[in-house]
Amino acid sequence: MQWLYCATKQGDGENGHCITRLENMGFRVDKDLIERFTKDTARFKDELDIMKFVCKYIWTTVFKKQIDKLRTNHQGIYVLQDNKFHPLTQRFAGKQYLKNAPKYLAFTCGIIRGTLSNLGIKSIVTAEVSNNACM
Repeated sequence: MQWLYCATKQGDGENGHCITRLENMGFRVDKDLIERFTKDTARFKDELDIMKFVCKYIWTTVFKKQIDKLRTNHQGIYVLQDNKFHPLTQRFAGKQYLKNAPKYLAFTCGIIRGTLSNLGIKSIVTAEVSNNACM
């Protein structure tokens, strides 16, 4: 399964409210994480250094593995790619279950948004499951 931080739309109604609440929970949880990790860390030079920090330390702490790929267009857009995103690979046996993926991705988006916010970067964090996922 491949997981990308790119774009997904939150649903309307109750499902959208649930996704928003999960994302906000992830945002709040990260405050404790980032304070613990950055207390002994040198200042970051730029956004790319912060994103590398997210890929190496935050992702490893939360998911027990580093991110598989970090890409950027050097204009403020970063794509973090995880080819075996465990919260989804353990729960979905086929494509018919992908409609529930946003619920599992929302908390993670909140964690990343919280990290970036606590490090002084305003961001919009979204997620996408690729077409070849769950095969």
